[in-house]
Amino acid sequence: MRSLGFIGKVSLLIVVALYSLPSFAADKRIGILVYDKVLSSDVTAPAEVFGVATRKSWFSEYEVLLIGVDPDKSVVTTEEGIRLTVDKTIYDAPKLDALIVTSSYVMDSLFENRDLTKFLKAQAKDVSWLASNCSGAFLYAHAGLLDGYTATTWAGGEKQLQREFPKINVIEDRNVVVDRNRVSSNGGIPSYQGALVLLALMSSERKAKAVFETIQLNRLISWTDVTRYLPE
Repeated sequence: MRSLGFIGKVSLLIVVALYSLPSFAADKRIGILVYDKVLSSDVTAPAEVFGVATRKSWFSEYEVLLIGVDPDKSVVTTEEGIRLTVDKTIYDAPKLDALIVTSSYVMDSLFENRDLTKFLKAQAKDVSWLASNCSGAFLYAHAGLLDGYTATTWAGGEKQLQREFPKINVIEDRNVVVDRNRVSSNGGIPSYQGALVLLALMSSERKAKAVFETIQLNRLISWTDVTRYLPE
């Protein structure tokens, strides 16, 4: 067999080097809870913020997963008619680093879902961050995961949350509330602020601001409208 020429040897070395590099596949996961009739912005806001972040080198070890509550559903339809593909379900017991719980206009069946409650309690023991948008806070509350914490919920629903769960210190008229590793938002468009606050806590203010500018939210609000909700 003829020996490799100089260029051939260099090419071979490059190939070997590339295959010898460590894998940079995502090994950390951010889960967003989804189900039929979920409110779109509660899902799409954090999915966009963290989806953009995962394209950055400093956050590439993360991936975003949509977590369904029904073992037989691979697709859910939001309240506004958007179809979303489910990546995992609560029955897969996915290993997550952060869990974001979303909301819908009618959530009684979710409150009564024992498997979902079991999933939330199990995740609370392992994840670094628990977050909620809108009335998703009620899901955590029903599971006892906000007792002794400060939190908020949908604008106008704060008094109900406080009345039904007196062990929670509920804050009114505040888009985002952070207490230790719990982050709650009013939902809707403020879900973007909640997601950016969580991203800043998971990385840094500077990096979260880069995502804020990438999605051009700076055309609508100032960066201080995000950082004002960060703990001092």
